[in-house]
Amino acid sequence: MKQPISKSSLSARQIRLVDLCHQHPHCRLEQLHVQGGEPLFTPPPTIIQKLKMGGDNGPRPESTLPDFWLKRQMIELLEIIAELGEGEIRRIEIAHGLPLVVELERRPVFDGECTHA
Repeated sequence: MKQPISKSSLSARQIRLVDLCHQHPHCRLEQLHVQGGEPLFTPPPTIIQKLKMGGDNGPRPESTLPDFWLKRQMIELLEIIAELGEGEIRRIEIAHGLPLVVELERRPVFDGECTHA
């Protein structure tokens, strides 16, 4: 098992993504650009907020904490972003402040072909 990762050990852009997920705990993030293996917020991603009738739509309690251990789903999202390196994540579905589904576009690479445009 990998060592736990704390929020305070992340880069400023990674922390911004974690905070965004906690501030909008039920949403979709669309068109998140990735540069150098980190989320990029220029241009900002689109936030499609889901409001639950009769439910708690406020930020996650963790959003007020200066530091905490990241859950496995958030670590996986940051690993996907690091692996992508450069590009765009089309959509991230967030539930209870955690990523559930990530959609990104990949193009197949065939032997002898260039991997970038």
